[in-house]
Amino acid sequence: LQVFLGALAFSFFAKGFSGSYMKSMSSQIERRFEISSSIVGIIDGSFEIGNLLIMVLVSYLGPRVHRPKVIAIGCLIMSLGAFLSVMPQFLMGRYNYERITVTVDNSSTSVSACSPESSEGGPVTDATETPSAMKNFGCEKTTNSYLWLFVLVGNLLRGIGEAPVMPLGVSYIDDFSKEENSAFYIGLVRSSGMFGPTLGFLLGSYCASLWVDIGIVDINAISINPKDTRWVGAWWLGLLICGTVSFIASLPFWFLPYSLPKEGENGNLKISHLMSKQLFSVFSRVYSIYLSIADFFPALKKLFGNPIFVVYIFLTILQYNSIVGLITYETKFMEQQFNVSVARAIFLIGVVLLPVTILGMFLGGFLIKKLKLHITEMTKFACITFIGAYLLSLLYFMCSCEVLQVAGLTAPYSGLKHLSSLKISFMDSCNDDCGCKLDQWDPVCGDNGITYMTACFAGCKSSSGMGKNMVFHNCSCVEGQGHGLGNSSAVLGQCQRESCTKAFPYFLALQTACAFILALGGTPTYMIMFR
Repeated sequence: LQVFLGALAFSFFAKGFSGSYMKSMSSQIERRFEISSSIVGIIDGSFEIGNLLIMVLVSYLGPRVHRPKVIAIGCLIMSLGAFLSVMPQFLMGRYNYERITVTVDNSSTSVSACSPESSEGGPVTDATETPSAMKNFGCEKTTNSYLWLFVLVGNLLRGIGEAPVMPLGVSYIDDFSKEENSAFYIGLVRSSGMFGPTLGFLLGSYCASLWVDIGIVDINAISINPKDTRWVGAWWLGLLICGTVSFIASLPFWFLPYSLPKEGENGNLKISHLMSKQLFSVFSRVYSIYLSIADFFPALKKLFGNPIFVVYIFLTILQYNSIVGLITYETKFMEQQFNVSVARAIFLIGVVLLPVTILGMFLGGFLIKKLKLHITEMTKFACITFIGAYLLSLLYFMCSCEVLQVAGLTAPYSGLKHLSSLKISFMDSCNDDCGCKLDQWDPVCGDNGITYMTACFAGCKSSSGMGKNMVFHNCSCVEGQGHGLGNSSAVLGQCQRESCTKAFPYFLALQTACAFILALGGTPTYMIMFR
């Protein structure tokens, strides 16, 4: 049993490792394939679809099949899904982000970001344009490639492969361990497995800080940094590692028996003798599975008539409503709302949230063992924790910060804090002769604390430096707000928002509290399902 516990803990580690890594890379995949957030949601949901395709059937047939070998097959399918998801990286060309500033010569150049000649067709817009006009300039995200379908199918395979690991593994423990120890063992396995998501997010943080085409392009020539919303990390690199880990996780299960002696009952009984009595012939085994499938739907109907099971479904809905959607878009939310780089957001999830979750799961299993809770008491305990966490998560709406001040979008060129929708103007007298294009986003931060869509919209006449160190000078729109010529400069990237820096620690503390409370009820829900 100890060998199986170790193997199952590592398989939990493998599935958590690859699952958390995929979650952390959602924004990178969105940018690399130039797809919408809704398609990213479909890709993420394909994992659950794969789970649902066989989860119920596998759980029902569990005791009638060779559970360790089925888990081994599942780990191999997870490995295949991870490797399949990597394929687009080798089939697509290099990633090209939109970059409108042209540099020439070597280390320091002086180029004109604002000049009538900078746009071949002349000005694309004028001061009377409104946000509704943006749709006419290619602002809607479109993709010319459907290679993201490889990622979708790979994620689907990961869901199918992961389906047998939890139900068959936990039922195997429950069948061959003492009743008073099973909850502790399950909590121990799940807690050990949570190191997978921790390392998965840390790997995601590292890969997100690497350029997507690392080893192919000159990194010094890249003019954006990981905080830029156009940055794409090496999302594919971690998937190669995830696939390898899942393959290794499958190996021990091929050598484990169909069944084990009950813990504490004749521990000296030889496994081989026990197996010889319990293994059926191939024909009788297949016939038994056939009869089980015939009884599947009546058993399912009976199951939904069980009030405890209905409560379990209710708890699970609350749990997934609080967790899945948040984790899927959490890195993107942190980036957009709090101006945190994706790499840092993933890192914080890995080193702050997941250790707290591990502690909560372990403590939940320990409390069940210590207090000797029965199934009704476990149901009440889980219900209290999940409802409490769900109500606490409503406080997320209070964790917000000021809107990014972008000239012509959320702030006027005059520098006022608020912009009336009736007075929105993308152009101003300071840049109306620059020939700026509305379909480009290459933000710069002026000395006045205002972000401009491009250096052209800031009215910058010259620049110096290269890559990330480029600085724009003689910016007429910045100068027009009370800055002299010596101070009318702008740098690449968006301006920092002070209120966001102050609000972010509160957001992180609230999320940590919610994660701990949810984890406390995690182990009881597992026991409710199997009892």
